Amino acid sequence: MSARVLIGCERSGVLRRAFLARGIDAWSCDTEAADDGSNRHIRGDLLDHLEDGWDLLAVMHPPCTRLCNSGVRWLYIGGRRINGHDPNGWADLEAAAAFYRACRERGNIPRRALENPIMHAHAVRLTGRRHVQFVQPWWFGDPFFKATGLELINLPKVLPTNRLTPPRPGTAEHKAWSRVHRQSGWGKHAADRARARSETFPGMADALAEQWSNLLDVRASLPRTEARAA
Repeated sequence: MSARVLIGCERSGVLRRAFLARGIDAWSCDTEAADDGSNRHIRGDLLDHLEDGWDLLAVMHPPCTRLCNSGVRWLYIGGRRINGHDPNGWADLEAAAAFYRACRERGNIPRRALENPIMHAHAVRLTGRRHVQFVQPWWFGDPFFKATGLELINLPKVLPTNRLTPPRPGTAEHKAWSRVHRQSGWGKHAADRARARSETFPGMADALAEQWSNLLDVRASLPRTEARAA
Protein backbone atom coordinates (compact mmCIF):
# COMPACT_ATOMS: atom_id res chain seq x y z
CA MET A 1 0.00 0.00 0.00
CA SER A 2 1.29 3.46 -0.89
CA ALA A 3 2.10 6.03 1.77
CA ARG A 4 -0.54 8.76 1.56
CA VAL A 5 -0.02 12.44 2.37
CA LEU A 6 -2.64 15.19 2.51
CA ILE A 7 -1.60 18.83 2.17
CA GLY A 8 -4.36 20.86 3.75
CA CYS A 9 -5.32 24.41 2.79
CA GLU A 10 -3.06 24.40 -0.27
CA ARG A 11 -4.08 25.79 -3.66
CA SER A 12 -0.65 26.34 -5.18
CA GLY A 13 0.34 22.66 -5.22
CA VAL A 14 3.96 23.49 -4.34
CA LEU A 15 4.23 21.02 -1.46
CA ARG A 16 2.00 18.43 -3.14
CA ARG A 17 4.30 18.37 -6.16
CA ALA A 18 7.38 18.11 -3.93
CA PHE A 19 5.98 14.95 -2.32
CA LEU A 20 4.89 13.51 -5.67
CA ALA A 21 8.40 14.01 -7.03
CA ARG A 22 9.59 11.67 -4.27
CA GLY A 23 7.13 8.91 -5.08
CA ILE A 24 4.57 9.72 -2.40
CA ASP A 25 0.82 9.46 -3.04
CA ALA A 26 0.18 13.12 -2.24
CA TRP A 27 -3.00 15.17 -2.47
CA SER A 28 -3.86 18.78 -1.71
CA CYS A 29 -7.18 20.04 -0.35
CA ASP A 30 -8.76 23.47 -0.27
CA THR A 31 -12.16 25.09 -0.68
CA GLU A 32 -10.85 26.67 -3.90
CA ALA A 33 -9.65 24.97 -7.07
CA ALA A 34 -5.96 24.13 -7.49
CA ASP A 35 -3.91 26.82 -9.19
CA ASP A 36 -2.19 24.20 -11.35
CA GLY A 37 -5.41 22.38 -12.32
CA SER A 38 -4.14 19.08 -10.87
CA ASN A 39 -6.46 16.10 -10.57
CA ARG A 40 -4.71 15.37 -7.26
CA HIS A 41 -6.56 18.20 -5.58
CA ILE A 42 -9.65 17.76 -3.40
CA ARG A 43 -11.91 20.78 -3.52
CA GLY A 44 -13.88 20.93 -0.31
CA ASP A 45 -13.71 21.29 3.46
CA LEU A 46 -10.47 19.79 4.77
CA LEU A 47 -12.22 18.60 7.94
CA ASP A 48 -14.47 16.35 5.84
CA HIS A 49 -11.45 14.39 4.58
CA LEU A 50 -9.37 13.73 7.70
CA GLU A 51 -10.77 10.20 8.01
CA ASP A 52 -9.74 9.14 4.49
CA GLY A 53 -6.71 7.09 5.48
CA TRP A 54 -3.65 9.36 5.52
CA ASP A 55 -0.17 8.60 6.84
CA LEU A 56 0.76 12.27 7.18
CA LEU A 57 -1.19 15.52 7.28
CA ALA A 58 0.50 18.84 6.60
CA VAL A 59 -1.82 21.80 7.09
CA MET A 60 0.34 24.49 5.59
CA HIS A 61 -1.92 27.51 5.31
CA PRO A 62 -4.75 27.39 7.87
CA PRO A 63 -6.75 30.62 8.28
CA CYS A 64 -4.54 32.79 10.46
CA THR A 65 -5.73 36.39 10.11
CA ARG A 66 -7.38 36.28 13.54
CA LEU A 67 -4.69 34.08 15.10
CA CYS A 68 -1.58 36.05 14.19
CA ASN A 69 -0.08 38.59 16.54
CA SER A 70 -0.62 41.42 14.05
CA GLY A 71 -4.37 40.72 14.02
CA VAL A 72 -5.02 41.02 17.75
CA ARG A 73 -6.10 44.66 17.40
CA TRP A 74 -9.14 43.59 15.37
CA LEU A 75 -10.57 41.80 18.38
CA TYR A 76 -11.59 45.29 19.49
CA ILE A 77 -14.05 47.73 17.95
CA GLY A 78 -12.30 49.97 15.46
CA GLY A 79 -9.03 48.21 16.20
CA ARG A 80 -8.68 49.97 19.56
CA ARG A 81 -8.79 48.19 22.92
CA ILE A 82 -10.32 51.24 24.58
CA ASN A 83 -13.48 50.71 22.48
CA GLY A 84 -14.13 47.26 23.93
CA HIS A 85 -14.47 43.80 22.41
CA ASP A 86 -15.72 43.37 18.85
CA PRO A 87 -18.11 40.35 19.00
CA ASN A 88 -17.55 39.53 15.33
CA GLY A 89 -13.78 39.58 15.74
CA TRP A 90 -13.92 37.23 18.71
CA ALA A 91 -16.34 34.90 16.89
CA ASP A 92 -13.90 34.74 13.96
CA LEU A 93 -11.07 33.96 16.39
CA GLU A 94 -13.07 31.15 18.02
CA ALA A 95 -13.84 29.65 14.59
CA ALA A 96 -10.19 29.80 13.47
CA ALA A 97 -9.05 28.22 16.74
CA ALA A 98 -11.64 25.43 16.45
CA PHE A 99 -10.44 24.66 12.92
CA TYR A 100 -6.84 24.50 14.12
CA ARG A 101 -7.74 22.13 16.97
CA ALA A 102 -9.70 19.87 14.61
CA CYS A 103 -6.73 19.63 12.24
CA ARG A 104 -4.55 18.54 15.15
CA GLU A 105 -6.97 16.11 16.79
CA ARG A 106 -9.49 14.71 14.30
CA GLY A 107 -8.89 11.48 12.40
CA ASN A 108 -6.42 8.65 12.87
CA ILE A 109 -3.39 10.31 11.26
CA PRO A 110 -0.11 9.32 12.95
CA ARG A 111 2.07 12.24 11.79
CA ARG A 112 0.99 15.86 11.48
CA ALA A 113 2.46 19.28 10.87
CA LEU A 114 0.41 22.42 11.41
CA GLU A 115 1.74 25.69 10.12
CA ASN A 116 0.89 28.67 12.26
CA PRO A 117 1.94 32.29 12.59
CA ILE A 118 3.42 34.05 15.59
CA MET A 119 0.22 33.93 17.63
CA HIS A 120 -1.13 36.37 20.18
CA ALA A 121 -1.84 35.06 23.68
CA HIS A 122 -5.60 34.60 23.12
CA ALA A 123 -4.92 32.45 20.05
CA VAL A 124 -2.36 30.30 21.87
CA ARG A 125 -4.86 29.68 24.66
CA LEU A 126 -7.80 28.87 22.37
CA THR A 127 -5.88 26.64 19.95
CA GLY A 128 -4.07 24.81 22.73
CA ARG A 129 -0.96 25.10 20.57
CA ARG A 130 1.97 23.12 21.90
CA HIS A 131 5.68 23.25 21.10
CA VAL A 132 6.42 24.98 17.80
CA GLN A 133 9.54 25.08 15.66
CA PHE A 134 10.03 28.34 13.77
CA VAL A 135 11.88 28.16 10.47
CA GLN A 136 12.86 30.73 7.85
CA PRO A 137 12.84 30.44 4.02
CA TRP A 138 16.53 31.40 3.94
CA TRP A 139 17.32 28.15 5.78
CA PHE A 140 16.40 26.38 2.54
CA GLY A 141 17.89 28.62 -0.13
CA ASP A 142 14.96 31.04 -0.56
CA PRO A 143 16.11 34.67 0.01
CA PHE A 144 13.23 35.86 2.18
CA PHE A 145 12.43 36.67 5.80
CA LYS A 146 9.20 35.01 6.93
CA ALA A 147 9.08 33.17 10.24
CA THR A 148 6.96 30.05 9.80
CA GLY A 149 5.83 28.12 12.86
CA LEU A 150 5.32 24.37 12.66
CA GLU A 151 3.58 22.41 15.39
CA LEU A 152 5.05 18.95 14.78
CA ILE A 153 3.29 15.80 15.96
CA ASN A 154 5.39 12.62 15.73
CA LEU A 155 7.73 14.46 13.38
CA PRO A 156 11.31 15.57 14.10
CA LYS A 157 12.47 19.16 13.77
CA VAL A 158 13.10 20.30 10.23
CA LEU A 159 16.80 20.61 9.38
CA PRO A 160 18.21 23.46 7.25
CA THR A 161 19.34 22.31 3.82
CA ASN A 162 20.83 25.41 2.16
CA ARG A 163 21.30 28.11 4.77
CA LEU A 164 21.94 31.52 3.23
CA THR A 165 23.63 34.47 4.93
CA PRO A 166 21.04 37.18 5.64
CA PRO A 167 21.92 40.67 4.35
CA ARG A 168 22.66 43.52 6.73
CA PRO A 169 19.71 45.63 7.93
CA GLY A 170 19.30 48.89 6.07
CA THR A 171 20.58 47.56 2.75
CA ALA A 172 18.56 47.26 -0.44
CA GLU A 173 19.01 43.49 -0.33
CA HIS A 174 17.63 43.34 3.21
CA LYS A 175 14.61 45.32 2.04
CA ALA A 176 14.10 42.87 -0.83
CA TRP A 177 14.27 39.90 1.55
CA SER A 178 11.66 41.60 3.76
CA ARG A 179 9.09 42.39 1.08
CA VAL A 180 6.74 39.58 2.13
CA HIS A 181 6.08 41.53 5.35
CA ARG A 182 4.69 44.41 3.32
CA GLN A 183 2.02 42.13 1.86
CA SER A 184 -0.49 42.94 4.56
CA GLY A 185 -3.52 40.72 5.11
CA TRP A 186 -5.73 43.78 5.59
CA GLY A 187 -7.14 46.49 3.34
CA LYS A 188 -8.41 46.79 -0.22
CA HIS A 189 -6.26 44.06 -1.76
CA ALA A 190 -6.07 41.88 1.34
CA ALA A 191 -7.20 38.67 -0.38
CA ASP A 192 -4.53 38.85 -3.09
CA ARG A 193 -1.78 39.70 -0.62
CA ALA A 194 -2.86 36.98 1.81
CA ARG A 195 -2.82 34.47 -1.05
CA ALA A 196 0.72 35.46 -2.00
CA ARG A 197 1.88 35.27 1.63
CA SER A 198 0.42 31.79 2.08
CA GLU A 199 2.37 30.00 -0.65
CA THR A 200 5.12 27.65 0.52
CA PHE A 201 8.57 28.65 -0.73
CA PRO A 202 9.98 25.99 -3.11
CA GLY A 203 13.20 25.36 -1.18
CA MET A 204 11.28 24.85 2.02
CA ALA A 205 8.77 22.57 0.25
CA ASP A 206 11.59 20.39 -1.06
CA ALA A 207 13.16 20.15 2.40
CA LEU A 208 9.88 19.21 4.09
CA ALA A 209 9.01 16.63 1.45
CA GLU A 210 12.46 15.04 1.50
CA GLN A 211 12.79 14.85 5.27
CA TRP A 212 9.22 13.73 5.96
CA SER A 213 9.08 11.26 3.07
CA ASN A 214 12.04 9.45 4.57
CA LEU A 215 9.94 8.74 7.67
CA LEU A 216 7.09 7.05 5.82
CA ASP A 217 7.24 3.26 5.71
CA VAL A 218 6.13 2.77 2.12
CA ARG A 219 6.51 5.05 -0.88
CA ALA A 220 4.13 5.12 -3.81
CA SER A 221 4.91 2.79 -6.69
CA LEU A 222 4.65 5.59 -9.28
CA PRO A 223 7.90 6.17 -11.20
CA ARG A 224 9.42 9.54 -10.31
CA THR A 225 8.87 10.91 -13.82
CA GLU A 226 5.18 10.01 -13.71
CA ALA A 227 4.84 11.43 -10.20
CA ARG A 228 6.23 14.77 -11.34
CA ALA A 229 3.73 14.94 -14.17
CA ALA A 230 0.71 14.06 -12.03
